[in-house]
Amino acid sequence: MKPPLRIAMWSGPRNISTALLRSWENRPDTFVCDEPLYAHYLAETGLDHPGADEIQRRQETDWRKVVAGLVGPVPGGAALFYQKHMAHHLLPHIGRDWLEALEHVFLIRDPREMLLSLQKVTPDPTLADTGLPQQVELFDAVAARTGRAPLVLDAKDVLQDPEAQLSALCDTLGIEFLAEMLRWPAGSRSTDGVWAPYWYASVERSTGFEAWRPREEALPAALEPVLAAAREPYATLHERRLRT
Repeated sequence: MKPPLRIAMWSGPRNISTALLRSWENRPDTFVCDEPLYAHYLAETGLDHPGADEIQRRQETDWRKVVAGLVGPVPGGAALFYQKHMAHHLLPHIGRDWLEALEHVFLIRDPREMLLSLQKVTPDPTLADTGLPQQVELFDAVAARTGRAPLVLDAKDVLQDPEAQLSALCDTLGIEFLAEMLRWPAGSRSTDGVWAPYWYASVERSTGFEAWRPREEALPAALEPVLAAAREPYATLHERRLRT
């Protein structure tokens, strides 16, 4: 019997990661999980994120137990296990051996667009909050271990042509692209994280990928240094993005 393909999508916040979660969950052959290391991240950092106490009550905070589930039997015997991760949730003390069981993909977004969205939910976000430095570090580690550069998707490219991007992604992963990945029913999911009420209003209304549009609003002056620092790690990954 062919072993399941475990896909780890490493993202930063506000990067259409939940829309992609919807996309993959709409496949009949896929089981998904939503930011499984978030409660551990909050427990370790003590950050005051929306719903932090409830998240830690309802989601496993022991990273070892979380990892055991990520590399253990896939619920329902699904052929694909799609894992939506935030790169900054992979704290330095968390072991890395388990990552060898996963196929890694990175999801990025122009940092100015990301910060414009992020600062509406997370006041005074830092460079670490964008996940970009952590994405570069993990990208380099995966490339060094496997001898090949992992896949990178840019949110703008996905929104401009979802079918082309997802078809190319599936082809590279060695699986069949399914049209079901382009449309999904509106509403919440039982697989949504506990934090969904604070972050998922837009995606819960969605039935597919929204068309990309430029963000014209001004970035608060206090975030300009964060944007300046984010440009280099973003450019590093953007250069390696999947082109279609």
